[in-house]
Amino acid sequence: MPAEWKFKEVENLKKVITTNPVIGIVGIGGIPASQMQEMRKVMKDKIFLRVSKKSLIGLALEDGTKGLKNYMKGEVALIASKENPFKVFREIQQMKMNAPARGGEISPEDIVIKKGDTPFKPGPIVGELQKVGIPASIRGGKVVIDKTITIVKKGEKISKEVANALARLDIKPIEIGLDVFAIFEDGVIYTPDVLNVDVDKILKDMQIAASKAMMLSIEAGYPTKDTIDAMIQKAYRNAYILALESNIYTKQTIEEFIRKAYLQAKELKKIGG
Repeated sequence: MPAEWKFKEVENLKKVITTNPVIGIVGIGGIPASQMQEMRKVMKDKIFLRVSKKSLIGLALEDGTKGLKNYMKGEVALIASKENPFKVFREIQQMKMNAPARGGEISPEDIVIKKGDTPFKPGPIVGELQKVGIPASIRGGKVVIDKTITIVKKGEKISKEVANALARLDIKPIEIGLDVFAIFEDGVIYTPDVLNVDVDKILKDMQIAASKAMMLSIEAGYPTKDTIDAMIQKAYRNAYILALESNIYTKQTIEEFIRKAYLQAKELKKIGG
């Protein structure tokens, strides 16, 4: 018979699932305990994180949920929130940080060593860098990198020796944080390719679209609650200009006519001496 604590854990997980509108599966592999604790503090009151055995999470998800079981791979945890999936994803992404490689990791991007000075004085560091293929030399009493190179390409494994050299150069190529595999809300499963949207760009595009729509509405003479004030102002300006050009006297144009006549009189006076 399964241990009693497993039954209780599954019940606790089910309670989390049924009392939150947004449920997700995240990867937690390679995250140090200290950072995991820090993330819990940051997410407090926004995102609940429950680390448990994958099999128990799977059992808790069986009651109608959710298809999320299909997205569990490696070390995973359950997240729950009352925020919408896009906010949850953005919060989790913002908590990620760069960390030194320890050796054995797969590089997520090309690791580039840039040409230039280093903070090191001449010493054994030169040989350590050269040993892993970094073109280092001594010039002007300091250690310099002679040319820019890609020491590890995206998708390649970072060796222990290269990891040590990168640490010496204060290069942190590994991104540590929760990896969102899938988030569920109201019968829909959202994956990272859907959730990873540029909010700032979307807001900017919406502002531009709204501005263009207002201009079109005004130019087309189509009144709305958002454009009616601008249309009235435009109509007033056009009527004012038409009145001036047609010499139509009104209480709004009379001052301009007087000013214009005064200026013309001054010019005539100059001409007449």
